[in-house]
Amino acid sequence: MLSLLKRQDWLLTASILVLLAASLVTLASIAEHFFIAQFLWAILGLVAMLGVALMDIRPLANHRAAVFIVYSLAIALLLATFVFGTTIRHAKSWIVFGPVQFQTSEFAKLALIIILAYFFSREHVGIARLGNIFRSALYFGFLAILVFFQPDFGTVLVLFAIWAAFLLVSGIRWRHLLIGLVLLLCLGLIAWNGFLKPYQKERLRAFADPQYDPLGVNYGVIQAKIAVGSAGVFGKGFKQGTQVQLGFLPEATADFILPAFIEEWGLLGAAVLLAAFAILVFRIIRIGLLSHNNFSKLLCLGAASMFLIQFFFNAGSALGFLPVVGVTFPFFSYGGSSLLINMILVGILQGIAIRASFFRE
Repeated sequence: MLSLLKRQDWLLTASILVLLAASLVTLASIAEHFFIAQFLWAILGLVAMLGVALMDIRPLANHRAAVFIVYSLAIALLLATFVFGTTIRHAKSWIVFGPVQFQTSEFAKLALIIILAYFFSREHVGIARLGNIFRSALYFGFLAILVFFQPDFGTVLVLFAIWAAFLLVSGIRWRHLLIGLVLLLCLGLIAWNGFLKPYQKERLRAFADPQYDPLGVNYGVIQAKIAVGSAGVFGKGFKQGTQVQLGFLPEATADFILPAFIEEWGLLGAAVLLAAFAILVFRIIRIGLLSHNNFSKLLCLGAASMFLIQFFFNAGSALGFLPVVGVTFPFFSYGGSSLLINMILVGILQGIAIRASFFRE
């Protein structure tokens, strides 16, 4: 077992540990109970990552039933959320087990990556056919509809970005891409007029007009800009960030954790954090390039796409470049279910890296 773990991508693991350390330091600065909860989830996640890395997932690529069991479980969890779920921050997205809260849509992301990797590893040659595009859209659509009605629009955007990434690398024709963009615009108009909640519309209005409702929907973004703008090169120090410590920065553990970190650790701390995240993504891409089957390559594509889009949504919305949609910064934002699923996904990728190393030798 130890000989197998020695073959894992240690730079990938090191980048995750840096992100986790930055997260724990930030949460410890905000409140002790956030730190303790995230620390316990981090330990559980690391154990899960190492355990999954020892598993050989290559047979999964050849067993359609196993892939659909994972996908069906994601559907079942999302349906169960409507019955047994708990509403937190406007969304009924969590199933609560005593002190543990699990966000079922996080597992949906993992399931979508697995089933699309399986599908595109077999159909990528014929992806130009509209029938195949439609089939892949169904895998995305079933999950997205259930998540949308929780409602969790941010996760829907992440699921869409994962599906779009698979389409782009699989050789979709430009005319089909244009048709898809037109359909997406139409769906957006339908959603705006019939399905989006008032607070979701307010967030979009706030993004379009940064001065709109500065004491309401735009308050968090304004405070985040103040936190970043006052940080300087080295920051204000541990527990010295005024916006964070005085409670001016809302959701400082999740949506606005990046400004909270920058205020106390400055631009230098931000550079280290972003470098660690960049290494994480590049190592995942490298594992995909070194793997020896399309299923493994596409799993790496899906993981890299998911982590990147979540980073851009979280960082972009916190700094006012994108609407606030409530998407976590991978391995950095507070959230146990997100961290655990991300660690399991990295464990799968580490398993690919371990077995790819055998072929290189």
